[in-house]
Amino acid sequence: MFAITAQHSVGSKMQDRAKDWRNGAVVYQVFVDRFVPPTDQAAAKSHFESPRVFKSWDELPKAGKFSETSGVWSHELEFWGGNLNGVSSKLDYISNLGADVLYLNPIHEAYTNHKYDAIDYKKVDPAYGSMKDLERLIQQSHKKSLKVVLDGVFNHMGRRSPVFQDALKNPKSLYRDWFFIDSKYKNGYKGWIGGTNMPVNQVESPGMAKYLWGSSDSVVQSYLKRGIDGWRLDVAYELGKDILADITKSAHKAKKDSLVVGEMLGYPAGWYPHVDGQYNLFATSVCKEMLSGELTGGHVGALLNDWIEDAGIDHALKSWLVADNHDMDRLASVFESEKDRFLMLAMLLTLPGSPNIYYGTELGMVGKGDPANRAPMKWDLVNESNKTLAWTKLLLSVRKRLPALKYGDFTSLRSNKLLAFTRTTGKLRENVIVLVNPTDRTVKETFSHRIGNLMSWQSMEDVLTNKRVLQKSGLIAVEVPAKSIQIFVPVIDRTNGFSPYDRIK
Repeated sequence: MFAITAQHSVGSKMQDRAKDWRNGAVVYQVFVDRFVPPTDQAAAKSHFESPRVFKSWDELPKAGKFSETSGVWSHELEFWGGNLNGVSSKLDYISNLGADVLYLNPIHEAYTNHKYDAIDYKKVDPAYGSMKDLERLIQQSHKKSLKVVLDGVFNHMGRRSPVFQDALKNPKSLYRDWFFIDSKYKNGYKGWIGGTNMPVNQVESPGMAKYLWGSSDSVVQSYLKRGIDGWRLDVAYELGKDILADITKSAHKAKKDSLVVGEMLGYPAGWYPHVDGQYNLFATSVCKEMLSGELTGGHVGALLNDWIEDAGIDHALKSWLVADNHDMDRLASVFESEKDRFLMLAMLLTLPGSPNIYYGTELGMVGKGDPANRAPMKWDLVNESNKTLAWTKLLLSVRKRLPALKYGDFTSLRSNKLLAFTRTTGKLRENVIVLVNPTDRTVKETFSHRIGNLMSWQSMEDVLTNKRVLQKSGLIAVEVPAKSIQIFVPVIDRTNGFSPYDRIK
């Protein structure tokens, strides 16, 4: 009776995970200004008066100079003219790639190109379009089964915001306690990282809390009611757990199955249920260390096991795996070796969590540091000869076919040089064993696969190469070529109509 009950419990748990779109969703990140060139150059250029500069699509961003007057770097005021309608025109590309979620960097009205300095959270930046354009993008995305997540920058605002200016200039302003205004600060107010362009929000203020997330017409709730599916919270750790819990509760009130993902720059554990998931840099960072030779595969496996134990698998599945983004070197600039880049992409798409694919990474775009990592999308690289694109599509198609890679449990296996782990749902046919050889030499190892419903003398097949191996008595002996990955699934052979798996589900 216990075994039957336990098996039913596992099946029910996996069914619940499968129904929740937030588990293991593939996220495609778009920096709107740099994604699709504007169809009307003159109209796009009209939005940018000096000191803002309009650039041609074939120009690459370069680091500029800091201006004490504007409080920003000159390259923060360079624009390429991408907009929301441009994103809408490429939804087929994003969907066909294999993404489940469209994540947009900030779209609110702002002074800079990155828009982390909001002037008005409740307005779409005019250069990007209108609220109707956003609603149209949401509707079209949903028709293609794409969820939409926006970037919520609630820790700080832009100093050009009328709300902040009123608070700064008027001691009796209704917004005075929305910020940290005091003569003890260098500029008369607390600025993010000590700067002038982005004053820090006093989120403990009842008025600020009501405006950002607390009321039905707040920023968080109103956009969810317009149709978006979630928020990625910028520098979420700076908001603190209590505030994050309030934001998450408010988001779920407006939309029950909405997603709140918090950017945490530390170890990805200890923040649930204050947020649904975290911006996970840890798992990808240890994999990068492994590919650079600093950590062995076995050591990385142990670290990943610790992470899952500490964070919990259900929280990890909703967390975003980030290998590169708008703040980091692009993968093609981190690894000169194509094999290393391909391995990193493969781990991004097989580890537990929601892989975040930064626009252009699937094409092999380069970019070391800001602003080079925010270059205009190179659509000319979208062709059949692009090996990186072909590899990404292959991995995403494999991920779509194997449910365990999306929402299955994770167990790292006791290997030495290899990173070896399982993704399982409790169903025999959905067992997956992943092997990664980060070294420059072929590795032969024998280890326990730890999966109880795999029977001796039955084969496992690598979905990438169709290579088969036998596993027996709970052991599996493998030979993995240098700098490669193998993704094994069970083979159900029937000799004369018989298989030992006939009654094993």
